[in-house]
Amino acid sequence: MKKTNIAKLKWEHWKSPKGKFAQSYKDISGAVGDVRGGWPRKGHPFNLEIEKVPPGKASCPFHRHSAQWELFVIISGTGTVRANQSRFRVKAGDVIMHPPGEAHQIINTGKRDLVFYLIADNPPVDGCHYPDSKKWSSIRPHRRIFRISEVDYYDGEE
Repeated sequence: MKKTNIAKLKWEHWKSPKGKFAQSYKDISGAVGDVRGGWPRKGHPFNLEIEKVPPGKASCPFHRHSAQWELFVIISGTGTVRANQSRFRVKAGDVIMHPPGEAHQIINTGKRDLVFYLIADNPPVDGCHYPDSKKWSSIRPHRRIFRISEVDYYDGEE
């Protein structure tokens, strides 16, 4: 058994270079033995974090996972969730589940921090598509970001 206390974990801070995206988080699953990118050899098959997103910021870019499920439990504050082509208001007590293939993003549209738990399964292989910037990434087993150019079906084959 491994045990931790959320109140004793330090807040880690992250923001994008121009500040559009920002969050503070506590890596709860890391504190009890998860090794990022290590499943199935190390760690456990899920991630758990508590996140705070400041007013006017998004937690991360709009993205869709190829294999990972994500569950959000809103603790306090208000915001907007983008899910594919729709937008939904969220508040304390709301629970949101995003299956693989559903593009999503959480934006704090309130006046105080938006705080939520993020619970995600931790598939051994996962990738992301970022519709707004037309990028792709491999998350596990190795993180790489790239763009794809359209080519003919037989390009490089003959």
